[in-house]
Amino acid sequence: MKPSWMKYVACYLVVAMFIIGITPRVYAGFSPSEAISMLSFDRSSDLEKIRKVLEMKMVEERLRDLGFTPDEIEKRLTQLRDHQIHQLALNLDQLQVGGSGWAVLIVILLIAIIIGVVIYVSGHRVVIEKEK
Repeated sequence: MKPSWMKYVACYLVVAMFIIGITPRVYAGFSPSEAISMLSFDRSSDLEKIRKVLEMKMVEERLRDLGFTPDEIEKRLTQLRDHQIHQLALNLDQLQVGGSGWAVLIVILLIAIIIGVVIYVSGHRVVIEKEK
């Protein structure tokens, strides 16, 4: 018995999804130039932004689990230089807690399209009948 082309398509899709699933996610972006780092930073507003994040219950619990006390955290914050504090504040602005919902929507849409194409190409029809 000869395997049909559907088995080849299914095997190809399994291998493709495996390869797509194991590739690491890489984020690219612009690296800051030296001119930007020479600008003066507002240390007090950056520290305030960092302290607001540190006051969140989840962050506070995680730091406590790692063995940091609030006094140790405050001491380490005062030891940071201006550009380090500014960089930390910028990183906090870019932090996405829940991630992006668009990626999930696109993946679901692609899966639905692939299933639709496979059903159409195989010649099967989906018929929904109402009971009488």
